[in-house]
Order: sequence, then structure tokens, then C-alpha cells
Amino acid sequence: DEEFARQTLSGINPYALQLVTEWPLKSKLDPAIYGPPESAITKEMVEQQIRGFCSLEEALEQKKLFVLDYHDLFLPYVKKVRQLPGTTLYGSRTLFFLNPDETLRPLAIELTRPPMDGKPQWKEAYTPSWHSSGVWLWRLAKAHVLAHDSGYHQLISHWLRTHCCTEPYIIATNRQLSEMHPIYRLLHPHFRYTMEINALARAYLINADGIIETSFSPGKYSMEICSVAYDLLWRFDHEALPADLISRYLESAFPDIFEIFTAINLLTNFFITRGMAVEDPDAPHGLRLTIKDYPFASDGLVLWDILKEWVSDYVNHYYPEASLVESDEELQAWWTEIRTVGHGDKKDEPWWPVLKTPQDLIQILTTITWVTSGHHASVNFGQYTYAGYFPSRPTIARKNMPTEEATERDWEFFMNKPEVLLLLCFPSQIQATTVMAILDVLSNHSPDEEYLGEKSENRNGAGIVPYEFLKPFSEPGVTGKGVPYSISI
Repeated sequence: DEEFARQTLSGINPYALQLVTEWPLKSKLDPAIYGPPESAITKEMVEQQIRGFCSLEEALEQKKLFVLDYHDLFLPYVKKVRQLPGTTLYGSRTLFFLNPDETLRPLAIELTRPPMDGKPQWKEAYTPSWHSSGVWLWRLAKAHVLAHDSGYHQLISHWLRTHCCTEPYIIATNRQLSEMHPIYRLLHPHFRYTMEINALARAYLINADGIIETSFSPGKYSMEICSVAYDLLWRFDHEALPADLISRYLESAFPDIFEIFTAINLLTNFFITRGMAVEDPDAPHGLRLTIKDYPFASDGLVLWDILKEWVSDYVNHYYPEASLVESDEELQAWWTEIRTVGHGDKKDEPWWPVLKTPQDLIQILTTITWVTSGHHASVNFGQYTYAGYFPSRPTIARKNMPTEEATERDWEFFMNKPEVLLLLCFPSQIQATTVMAILDVLSNHSPDEEYLGEKSENRNGAGIVPYEFLKPFSEPGVTGKGVPYSISI
């Protein structure tokens, strides 16, 4: 449990955890389609786990409750995914408590199946247990959540938010800016090899019946979920690290073509506040972290400020007067293409930054360079380190929980051989070895890699695994560290 919680903060998907600000936890999906919205995680369940520390109300007030919430994103796909062979899916929530020593502790996991096949909604909450059966149920529940987190990491935090959304920047830069343009020269190192690696990904990773579809829980719906997440979650201004830590906004733009889109459209104008930081002019980087020991955020903000300082000096040199930005026709055409063509589905969104002053340009360029460097490095180069050992981060869950309408025979099998059921839930041997091999490749630094820097401090203590994903430099190979300029693998 300690390592499960530590990796939620310091592992390869640090973008999903959010602060709990309201209780009870509730779904925003249509209850007529997906069943009662209230969470199965109750106040009594939470207070039993945090007894001796504080009450639920005090935990909320003191910002000590956090959640991995994959409930509303995955629940509309449960019925579809369960029709595929060799996989299953739930909507899930995992609740964490912030201990006095600033470490997280998992309190409860909720798994939900919507009404389907003539059966009502099913959901159950699991908690850490000392009872032997409860221990195995908790392990199985964690396996499901880890499969959800692996899918979210690979499809959204990694592919969507770095590889995929960077392509419009690259295309617009090459179409609208001459090679002599100062902004072209600034961005060029940050786009090295990205189109090539994306082409390979489309051929072998995210293609139909490719590695993602055959080894991750959503199966053939993986790219559809990725597209829905783009619609609901992505906005350019929140790709900046400080804004990402503070909040996220959901706004659906899909027409009511499919049932899934119709259901998710009910989330229009719904805010998710990540709450991992608040603005504080007296704090380092102008942000005060909600969790002090949040290595990704701490190191990331240092890197963000360095990038912003470099971009500021560069932009101010070439654009000493504000009017020069607005009168630069190439630059304006570049930004217009990114907004209205590259990200055309979102061209009318009100959150797009305007480009009129050097400060506008600095924020835009810092965001782009952060995505291609720090963001990508934080979710990519530790993949083999953490997910190469598949029980640590299974990519797929193949068996339902034994408590979900189990027959007497199913329950007897679980009671007699719980370890076998866990192994059957994990990826198959071919799935595990395939993913291990590809993660080894993806985590590898080539000998000709170009890095942001050469050295940085290593923050760790006795018995604490060091966080090195945002160390600027690395040797070639699989090192679990290093921040290249670009998305080159």
C-alpha cells in the first residue's frame, strides 16, 4: 500500500491525482443510464480508516483527502469493453489520505459496473484489511485500479497530451514560419524526431489490433477513449504546469451521435479542480503545493521557471516592443493555424490565449516547450523502471471481482486459490512480455539525444527511492532519468 501510494505521486502518472473538495463523492453521469450517482465509499468507512487522526470533515477542511477518479471516464465503456474477449472494465475511484509525514495512504477503492444486460448497477468499496479474504479482495481491487491508471497514463497523460497534441505545433511551425524566423529557431530543437516516432506509434502501438489494443483493458476502444478525453480534458492554457496543478476544466463538444457522447455531454461546464497547488506570491514559483512532498511538481516547477526564463530572454531580445508581436504576420499565422486548424475542434473555445504582446508569446512558448520536454520526460522514461515489472503496473485486468454476482463455484475458487485468481486477472504471459519489451524500447535514450541541461540536485533520503525523471541529463540507455528537448521516443 505504501508503494502503491508513493507511485501515485512519484511514479510515471503524476497527472491524475486530485484533491477531494466535496463529500459525498458523486458521479456527474446521467443516473437514468448509469444508475445512482452516490459513491459506495461512505463517511463511516473513511473515518474507520483515519480514526485517531481526524474526522472526515476535518480531513476535507485540512486538505488531506485525495482521489484517483476514473469513474465517469470509464463507466460509459464498461458494457462495450466487457463484450470483448479476455478483458473487463469498471469505473473506479481510489481515495487517499495525507498522513502527518506528508505521505499518502490508500483508504478505499470503489469499483462500479453500470446497469447492463438486464442487471442493475453494481458497485462495491474495498478497504485495506487484516482478514485473509479481505486482503486478497484488496489486492484484486488494486490490480483493477492499476490497470485503469496504466490505460489513463498511456492513452491520455502520455500519447494524447504530449505526442498527439504537439503535432499541430510542429506542422504550423514548418508551414507558417521561415527557417530564419527566431521562433522557428527556438522551437526547432523541441520538435526533433517527434513526427517520426508518432508515425511509428501509429503503425505499431495504437493501430488496430496493435500493442495498445491487445494489451490494455479498453481494447479496441482505446483510441475512442483518447478522443473523448481530448474533448473533455484538454485545453491549451492548462497544459502549462502551474495551471495544470491548480485546476482542470471539462467541456464537451461532440455532437449527440453516439450514446456515449450523449451521456458525457451531460458533463458540459463541469469543473474538476485538481487542487494540487494554490497561487501564493510568497511561495517558491508563486505556488504553494497542497502536498509538500510531491517530487514531480517540485522538480517540474523548477524546470518550468528555467524554461520560462530562457524563453523570456529570447523573446524580449527579438521583440523589444509589444507592437512587434502583433505586427509579425508569420507569427500570427502560426498561432492562428495552431488554434483553428491543428486544434480545429476547439477553435472557438474562450480559453485560447491571445497573441498580442511578448508576455503572451512567452507563456505560449513556455507551455509548448514544457510539454515536449518536462511533461514528456516525466511520463515516459520511467516506464520500464516501474511498469516493466508487470504486477507493479498491470496494463489489463482480465477477470471481474469475485464479489460481483459470483456463483457459489466462483466464490469457492476464490476462497481456495485467491493467488490463482489474481494471476488470471493480471496480463497473460504474452501480453506481459510484449509490454515489457516495448517499454524497454520507449524508456531508452539514444546516444545522440539532446538534453536540456547537464546536472541537477538529487533529492532523496535514506530508504527513499530518488525521483530522477526530471533530472535534465542522462547517459544513453534505460536510466529512468533525463529530459530531452523533444519527444524523440
